[in-house]
Amino acid sequence: MKKDRPSITAEGIAILRALESKKPAGERICYDPYAQYFTSPLLTIISRFFMAIGYAEKRGPGVQGFLVARTRYIDDYLQSCLKQGLEQLVILGAGYDSRAYRFEELKRVKVFEVDHPATQRRKMEKLKQVFGKLPENVVYVSIDFGRETLEKRLFESGYDGQRKTLFIWEGVTMYITAEAVDSTLAFVAKNSGKGSSVIFDYTYTSVINGTYKRGEVSSMRRSARITGERLIFGIEEGTIEEFLKQRGFHEITNVASEFLKKAYFTGANQKRSIAPVYAIVHAAVKPAE
Repeated sequence: MKKDRPSITAEGIAILRALESKKPAGERICYDPYAQYFTSPLLTIISRFFMAIGYAEKRGPGVQGFLVARTRYIDDYLQSCLKQGLEQLVILGAGYDSRAYRFEELKRVKVFEVDHPATQRRKMEKLKQVFGKLPENVVYVSIDFGRETLEKRLFESGYDGQRKTLFIWEGVTMYITAEAVDSTLAFVAKNSGKGSSVIFDYTYTSVINGTYKRGEVSSMRRSARITGERLIFGIEEGTIEEFLKQRGFHEITNVASEFLKKAYFTGANQKRSIAPVYAIVHAAVKPAE
């Protein structure tokens, strides 16, 4: 991401959610009625055109399918956590995530949205336009990772390390370094209460190193100068359980494309594809011995 400019990638994902949400109830995978407020008309028109002619699907087969299924799965997991007494929610790299506004149960839960200052400023401006003011249950944590740490900024903002917390980390890990991934997971493992968990998506190492050729990855590399965002981190396929065990987690559930396809791509969506090189994982923080 460019230092003083909102994330273009975050807006692109919001556009995809917005377009999916406009479909009839029986045809959409995810539903986000607020996504449309974070998108620009011009970029939406361009995106709709490329989707209509099939160019987006041709460049990245199944990527759109994975992205909407990712949103749906994380929504479902969040709801299960709420039923089990979730006390605190932290959304890392929040972008234009709207869960704090579309889940009624979250009005009783303290929510921390952590993101780059430029993207967060634009989001807050849009939220004021939609709601008239910023929601009182959300704490907006702006962080410049070049100068500040997650631990410092979260605790300064009122985060309680003893509460049962869910960390949602959607669409982030593949854009940051291995060191940043490790430091974030270390914070979650050491600074969250009993029953806390993390959910995030990731791509495979084979995509990052080019062993598995993907059109959308090539496109992102070409546009990195403009967006400031490129894929740099992956996890070897089949190793996520060991990866997270070594970092203080247990009850690990890996959700690959096959599961998402069976769970969500039924009826009118049977013929939609889902990219096989991305996955979602959730895991609980291992209790201190």
